[in-house]
Parts: sequence; structure tokens; C-alpha cells
Amino acid sequence: MKTSDKIKKIGQAQKALAEHKFNCRLCPRDCSVNRNTTTGYCSSENTAFVSHIGLHFGEEPVLSGHTDTEQNSNQNPSSCYGSGTIFFTGCHLKCLHCQNHQISWGYQGQNISVKGLAHSMLGLQKKGALNINLVSPTHMLLPILSALKTALQMGLKIPLVFNSSGYEKRKIIRQLNGIIDLYLPDLKYFSSQISKKLSGVSDYFDTAQKAVYEMSIQQPDLILDESGIAQKGLIVRHLLIPGEVDDSLRLLDWVKENLPNTIGISLMSQFYPCFKTPPEYRKKITADEYEKAVRAAKQSGFRHLFVQPELFSDLKHLIPDFSQKNPFQWD
Repeated sequence: MKTSDKIKKIGQAQKALAEHKFNCRLCPRDCSVNRNTTTGYCSSENTAFVSHIGLHFGEEPVLSGHTDTEQNSNQNPSSCYGSGTIFFTGCHLKCLHCQNHQISWGYQGQNISVKGLAHSMLGLQKKGALNINLVSPTHMLLPILSALKTALQMGLKIPLVFNSSGYEKRKIIRQLNGIIDLYLPDLKYFSSQISKKLSGVSDYFDTAQKAVYEMSIQQPDLILDESGIAQKGLIVRHLLIPGEVDDSLRLLDWVKENLPNTIGISLMSQFYPCFKTPPEYRKKITADEYEKAVRAAKQSGFRHLFVQPELFSDLKHLIPDFSQKNPFQWD
């Protein structure tokens, strides 16, 4: 899509979503608050708060530039610049086991103007970022859209990634059609009991599956350039929960039956029982649990499958520390 067309789409989305400044229903929480005077579940106002901006090399290989993907192993990127991540403060889901709890629950970050956010995007592009990766963006969608319009007018050209918990409203995702190039949602749980325990919502799957389905309509094919870097598409992430592999298998069955096999599937093994994780989940997933999920995904015929074959002996080093200049010490 031409830059001018994307700018036009942003203008249309801004007009459609303007009412949420005064009656916010951007997410399934439906707080309906006036964010000029108060905050809802996400603890956010109408301005953007950011916790970290920088190049990140821990994303899926087609986003960060690495080549350790099971599929497309014939690709050989000539360079590895990283994903241009912007971590927004706050969250409308707030999982008890969140590895980013310092910013999702603790609201650690600082205010940034629309112009400042736009310049940050352009700065990431100048550093060689492969994309602009908007992490947990929904509750700050209005200032983000304003910043994107400014950045595009000033020369932003790299793909835009919408990186979310998956707990989204389908009608809000529809407004992003023609704006977002790559969707990167979690699909966390199938069971309403598990989602209630770990994320405080019993309607997680019912809500997320509608949003992810909409994403698949907009971006049904994961499209890579000649260097194996994603330009458009959908990558569904699933983090396995200890002792709940049957839930993962049910979720993968739904994906197989309802989404095209041309999307990406990312199976993550890095569950770490941090923050407020309930006692029954304070353990690692086992190799057997992970192998079952990988086997099921392979049998489903997805063309792009991303795996974490190593079950880390010490997962604590993967937990970011947002009090540091570089929260991701493994990058």
C-alpha cells in the first residue's frame, strides 16, 4: 500500500475512534471513562507513556533478523538489525505471570508527545530497524495513530507490527485494516477457567479468537522478502502453560480449523513463574509437554512454524528489567 493510502486510512481510523477520548471502549474491558479526567483498567490517560524504545533481537527470526526458524531455513539474511520495539506502559489484560509486570502492572515509564513518538519511530528506522514493533498498543491507540501519521509524512517506510495480548475487540482491529502490516497477537488460552485464573477474564478465548480471525482476514499470508524478513502477515504466538498442554492442543486445533495455514505459528517454551503467578503454576513446562505441542503444530501443516527447541535451564535471564537502559540483556 502506498504511503498516501496508509495516511488516509489513519485519518479514517482517527475519526472513527475519536469518541474513545471521552468514553473509552477501546478494549474489551469497556471502562467507558473520560480519559482526559480519569483512567480505566489500563491506568492510562489520553497521552502516550513509553517504557522502552530500542532494537530488539529476541523476537521471531523473521522480525528480528535471525535465521533459527524451522521453516524458510534456506533464507540467509545478509544483516541483522533487530525489531524496532516500542514498549507502551500499562496493559488492559494484566496477566498474573506477566514477564513485563514492571510496565504492565507497575506503570514504569514516561510520557512522550506525539511528535516525540514519531521521531522515535524515524530514529529506529535510521538505526536499521526491520520494522516498528508496537508492544501492547491498544490502550494508547489514539496518540499512536497521530504519531504514525506524522512519521509516515516524514518518511517512515518500514513495516508496522501490532504486538498484542490478543484480548482485543474485533471492531477495533477492523479500524486498523490498511494501516498495520504485521499482526503479532498472543493466543494464550482456550479454557475460560485457566484464563480466569491467570488473566482475570473468563471471556479471553471467545474475545481473542474473533480478533485473531479478523487479523487473518486482513493479513492471511506471512510474506517474506528475499532476505527472509517479514513484510506482511500474521504470526500467532502461544506460550505453553505448565501442566496445561491439553489446553494448548485444543487451541492449536482451533487454529488449524479456522485460520489459513499460510500464517505463522510461534510456540514458546519460556514460561517463567514470576510476579503473582499462582502456586500451582510455579514450575517450568516439561520437554514432553512442549514436544506434544510442536508435534501437533507440525501435523497441522502450518507453513511457518517457529519453535524454541531449547528448554532453558535458567529462564530467569530471559526476564527483562525495565529499570535498566537495555532491559533485554540477551540482545
